[in-house]
Parts: sequence; C-alpha cells; structure tokens
Amino acid sequence: MSEDWKAYVRRIEDLAARSGLQFHPVDFEAVPDSFMMEIAVYGLPVRMPHWSFGVRYIYQLIQRHMGNSRLFEVVFPGNPGHAYLAESNGLAENILVTAHVLGHADFSRNNLLFRRCQEQVSEHIVEHAANHARQIQQAIDTYGRHRVELVLDAALALEQHIDVDQPLRRPKYPEYLPEPKPLVDDEFRKRFAALEPSAPFTAGEVRKRAPVPPHPERDLLWFIATYAPEMESWERDIFLAVREESFYFYPVFATQIMNEGWASYWHARLLREADFIPQQAYLDAIKCHSDVVRPIAADQQIALTINPYHLGFSLWEKIIEAEGLEAARKIMELDDDFGFVRNHLTRELADELGLFRYSARSDGQIKVLEHDLPALQESLLHQKYNFGAPSVAAKHIRVDGTLELVHDHVTDGRGLDPERSRKVLEYVHRVWRRPVVLTTVDGQGSGLELRTP
Repeated sequence: MSEDWKAYVRRIEDLAARSGLQFHPVDFEAVPDSFMMEIAVYGLPVRMPHWSFGVRYIYQLIQRHMGNSRLFEVVFPGNPGHAYLAESNGLAENILVTAHVLGHADFSRNNLLFRRCQEQVSEHIVEHAANHARQIQQAIDTYGRHRVELVLDAALALEQHIDVDQPLRRPKYPEYLPEPKPLVDDEFRKRFAALEPSAPFTAGEVRKRAPVPPHPERDLLWFIATYAPEMESWERDIFLAVREESFYFYPVFATQIMNEGWASYWHARLLREADFIPQQAYLDAIKCHSDVVRPIAADQQIALTINPYHLGFSLWEKIIEAEGLEAARKIMELDDDFGFVRNHLTRELADELGLFRYSARSDGQIKVLEHDLPALQESLLHQKYNFGAPSVAAKHIRVDGTLELVHDHVTDGRGLDPERSRKVLEYVHRVWRRPVVLTTVDGQGSGLELRTP
C-alpha cells in the first residue's frame, strides 16, 4: 500500500472539524490483511485467548476466499480512537476510509449510549483489554490452561447476558428486607395504632433476609461472579473482565445502522467537499462508496436483507434533507437503532429501498407476506433485542444452592434450542458448582425444563 494516503489524513481531519464533526484524536495505522482479520474476529487488537475466536477466524477466512467479505478498516472508539487500515487498500480506499472513520469518531464521542458505556468502562479500551489478556495469561501460568479455559467457556457463553441499564460497578443486593416505614404522624393513625399496640423492634429480634435475587436478574455475568457459592477470586475476575468488555461492545451492536449510516453520510459529504483530492482518486473513492452502501440481496426474512450502511445512509440523507443537519445531530446524540428505525423508516422510504417481509420455500418460490410498516420495522430490529441473546434471567437460589434460570419466551417470541441450551448450562454448572435448572419452552411452545447435572 502506498503511504500517500497519510498526507491526506490531517487535511481530511481539518475539513471534518470545519464541517461540524466533533471527535477525539484518532491514531491511524496500516496493518497486514491477516492481522485485520484477527482484529475483526477478536473484537480488539489484543484480547483474552480462547478457542472460539479461532473458529470465528476460520469462518471469516472462508468468507473472504469466497469473495463474500473484505475488511477495509476496523475502528475502536476511545480517546484516542484507534483505526486499523488494511495494507491492501489503495489510495482512494484509504481516503474514503479516513473520512468514514472520522464519522464514526464523531458518533461515538457524542452519542449518549456510547458516552455512558465508555465513561463506565474506559476511553482506553485497547489498553484495558490488553491488561485483561495479561491477567488471564497469568491465571493460565498459575492454574493451568485447562482450568482457565473452562471458566472462559462459561463467561463467553454468557457474554451477551448483561444489563446495560445497571451500572458497570454494581453493589451487592441488600442483605435484609427493609424495615417497615413508620406510620404517618397524624392523630387518626396514632389512635388506630393504640388499639392494638405492637412490640417495638429489639436488638435481639432477627431481621428477615432478602431473597437472592430479589427480582429476576438479567445480568448473568455479574450475578454469577457475585453469588456463585464456591467461585475463586481469579474466576470472578475473568467473569467481570468479560462483562466489562461486553459493556464496551454493546453500543456498537445497538447503534450499528445509525453509526454505519452516519459514517457513510459523512465520508460521502467530505469527499464531495475535499477539493484537494486528485480527480482519479476522487472517482475511485466514489466508486468504493457506491459499493459500500449498495443493498445486498440475501436469503433471509427481509428483502434485500439489511446492509446497515445502505439503510443507515439512506435514512440520514432523508432526515437531513427534511429536517436539517442540526436536527439530525440531535437524533444521532439521543437515539439507538430501535428509536432510529421506528421513528424514521417511513413506508415511502421502505418502498423506495425495496424493503418488505417475505417467506422463501424450499423450491425457491418467494411470497411477499405483507407491507405493514411496524411489522417490517420489528423484523429489522428483531435480532437486536437483548444484545441478540435470548432473554434469560436468574430467578432463585434454592436452599441446596441450585440456581434457577427462567427464559422469558413471551418477550422473545420463541423457544430455545435444547441442545445448545444444555451446553450452556454445562458451562454455567462448572463455575456455579451446584445444579442449574432452566425453565423455557420448546419449538412448539410447550413447557420445557432443562437441568444439569
């Protein structure tokens, strides 16, 4: 890859700042394509070792050899942000990617969900994750790879089961139920209480312990790390490290359509306004932009199943055209993909983009199901609920230590795959070290209880 693109970085940054983008500094680095793939698979340049990442790497490698996947850049929000560009990129691609990354940097600095999660985790996530990797390597050296891998199996099987509505650093539940609130000090209540006075609380009286958990707990990583009866401290540290990194990744997942669309809108706009880019590089970059934001046909349940770049870019263009850039920035700051799609994907735009729900038969016949807009919106968002994981909560710890889990199949609108669920329960049992029971439904909606051992 030619190094000429680096001469344009500062000029594109200046243009972006003059255009109103507000971003933390970004460190740009060109890396080999193989390292790019490792970053994309692991999610971070340095991360805890685990066999599951190797499986994902092989999948991505196959996809690339089949021509179905190519990585131009991987960006990590923070202060500073980190952007890794593929060495195989040409000048035009890197000019476009630089502008695209600055759109991401503006989004992650100003979007409320990103800001809240980064404030709790760290604005230096790359360094933070490297510390986690070193801690886990120390655990491997001390306790052996096999023991550490068993804990990582369980933690990573639950990595989506967090609750971002709770703070990252949560206190334990109250140990006791709250004491009854004193009666209102009025004459009627005093006279009523005097009819049958009750003995006042004495120091020797036993207070009633609060149940654990006091309510269904969705943050399974935190709950197990905090309440597993025999978990060792290094095992808890691994669970909490995985949870911390999941908090970092959640905004990326929950704002993908918005974020990729915002970055695509701004790379296109900055390219148009960058009169310092050579004409041929500009034309090549525009061609690359067209490839990035084109709709991608797929064999799933939504026609032209969703290229987030395409849908997000189209939505932002419509919003800015109708309401102006300042209104768009306010939406960017406050929304996630749920509000963005529900509030701004209109029937007219859905028709223009060719989005509709359909079913595909095994013989290849396609049938349009409906043009109902709310149903289409929910189809687009369905896989985003609960971080893309089934809604499972810790419900109760029995006297013998058995952990009861419950699946909210009504909210999910589906049952669980018994084989995969049993495997996850086996992972959980290894660290809980007591029986684990999960209540759910099967594919036909009938009640199902899974347990281990």
